[in-house]
Amino acid sequence: MRAIFLQLFDLVYREETLLNVIKSVTRNGRSIVLTAVLALILVYLFSIVGYIFFKDDFILEVDRISNATQSEDSGGSLAGEFLSTGMCQGGIDENCSTNAQQEELGIESEDESNMERTCDSLLMCIVTVLSHGLRSGGGVGDVLRKPSKEEPLFAARVIYDLLFFFMVIIIVLNLIFGVIIDTFADLRSEKQKKEEILKTTCFICGLERDKFDNKTVTFEEHIKEEHNMWHYLYFIVLVKVKDSTEYTGPESYVAEMIKEHNLDWFPRMRAMSLVSSDSEGEQNEIRNLQEKLESTMRLVVNLSGQLTELKEQMTEQRKQKQRIGLLGHPPHLNINPQQPA
Repeated sequence: MRAIFLQLFDLVYREETLLNVIKSVTRNGRSIVLTAVLALILVYLFSIVGYIFFKDDFILEVDRISNATQSEDSGGSLAGEFLSTGMCQGGIDENCSTNAQQEELGIESEDESNMERTCDSLLMCIVTVLSHGLRSGGGVGDVLRKPSKEEPLFAARVIYDLLFFFMVIIIVLNLIFGVIIDTFADLRSEKQKKEEILKTTCFICGLERDKFDNKTVTFEEHIKEEHNMWHYLYFIVLVKVKDSTEYTGPESYVAEMIKEHNLDWFPRMRAMSLVSSDSEGEQNEIRNLQEKLESTMRLVVNLSGQLTELKEQMTEQRKQKQRIGLLGHPPHLNINPQQPA
């Protein structure tokens, strides 16, 4: 029976949602414990105030357990009641009135016996405030005696009930619940983030989905065929099961890496499909660059030829100008105008 009881907790370990429910309490356990200690301190202070000033208000209704003797007495009382009713039916008015008075007194005594003082000692006050105050929706004021407005401590009692309600029930308990709810929300967001990463990122190489856009291989084909995580797991199991003397070169390398807990043998941030497509793209780019370079060289050759022709033309024009200048002013015909002819 004990084993079956413990095996039921295996469901919590297997189901991640249930495990997050447990973690929501244990992850921030220190904050919850400190808040609970603050609640105990406040309960202790309110118990002291109640013990000093409102001791007579701690009167609670209890349900007492009847003993065998009480059952016998109840049987005798039933017989007496039967006889008394018979006598009343016989027409004796005095006996009827007497029995009615006794019944009223018995009811009042039963009501008084069901009421019990629960704050005659400080320990009992602490137990009462801790047990009934925290479990009541309105605080400890719901279980205490309802005071009259003519009592001298009526205002103090109202303040006492309201302070307990606001400080313990509303603030402290909601702080504990808030820590648990916030932790559960954080765990749920972490779970959603992990699921999103698994959907959009390759588990083996770590490449994201957008890296495979406009490529020959889609992301789904990549994670199912090229980098299937189960294939890697099967390979690791093979390396562990296979005899070391029968290892191939890659298997011996991977076995050594597994022993050293080294993950360098995983293709991190690279894939063969992307390498091949990238190499083809690089070749196309190199081809385009070569064509552009050849066209540029042809343009340079044409420009250099044009410059050479232009230079020759300018040189020829300069020579012609020099010839024209020499023919227009010959040196032997220069005559000084001051000398007489």
